[in-house]
Amino acid sequence: MPPRSLPTREEALGYLHDRRNWGRWGEDDQKGAINLITAEKRVQAAALVRSGRAVLLSRDFPKRSGPGNPQPAQHFVQYGPLRGNGGGGATDYYGISYHGYQATHIDALCHVWDEGGMWGGRNPEVEIRPQGTRWGGIEHWRDGIITRGVLLDVVRHRGGAHATAATPVHGWELEDVAKAQGVTLAPGDALLVYSGRELFHRLTPDWNPYAGERPGLHMTCLPFIRDNDVALLGWDLMDASPNEYDLPWPVHGALYSYGVALLDNCLLEPLAAACAEEGRYEFMLTVAPLPVVGGTGSPANPLALF
Repeated sequence: MPPRSLPTREEALGYLHDRRNWGRWGEDDQKGAINLITAEKRVQAAALVRSGRAVLLSRDFPKRSGPGNPQPAQHFVQYGPLRGNGGGGATDYYGISYHGYQATHIDALCHVWDEGGMWGGRNPEVEIRPQGTRWGGIEHWRDGIITRGVLLDVVRHRGGAHATAATPVHGWELEDVAKAQGVTLAPGDALLVYSGRELFHRLTPDWNPYAGERPGLHMTCLPFIRDNDVALLGWDLMDASPNEYDLPWPVHGALYSYGVALLDNCLLEPLAAACAEEGRYEFMLTVAPLPVVGGTGSPANPLALF
């Protein structure tokens, strides 16, 4: 881990460029760090289910327009009246632009990139097409993600304070939280970071993440993610912005550099409460993306099982 001081821009860029996982699972790999979730890993995760308690980590389908939801999801229902034989029914249509700050969703490996390219160094100008991506699409995780989940409760560690743009979550703080909770991460784990989004929303109900500052994780979290061979990062508040390095994807860079799946906009306040009540911060996590061929991600309905 870096010292408890901000890295230089050169050091920060080194987090993304010097420790890439490109080629680690073969030059044509399109699964990334999900490769770390082996059959044995899934069996170990299943052994964590003891009480049978299930906790939903997804936000409601974002149909209501607001400052943080400029493109609300669409939902239309068609009513089928009773027929002569006494049978009726209803059908509906869902439409959603899920990337952003409202819908709980998982980012595929093709979702973002920097000047070095997409996951594996592929050229987005070649791979991304209007009909879908030709590389790193969400369909490569069609078997679902089932692994050990570990929640790091930053809010509890801060005595009830949420993250802000001025006080982002740093990598050394994640180390401190893990130590305080008595948990150790292992390769293939899903790391969930609770930064206090619900508390933040209650205090700032008119927050617009598309304008102004955004609380969340600092780029110093990248070494923690890479050192622990995390397979998936789930968070309620994402990249802190603005950042000192003027980078568009400081922590999202874990997607294209390390191959780490990103589970955005998780609902983690109930999970934090459940962990405290259960007396443990590990559980089985399941995420089942829609197998959309060429998709840049998928809406998700993750579940934690205790």
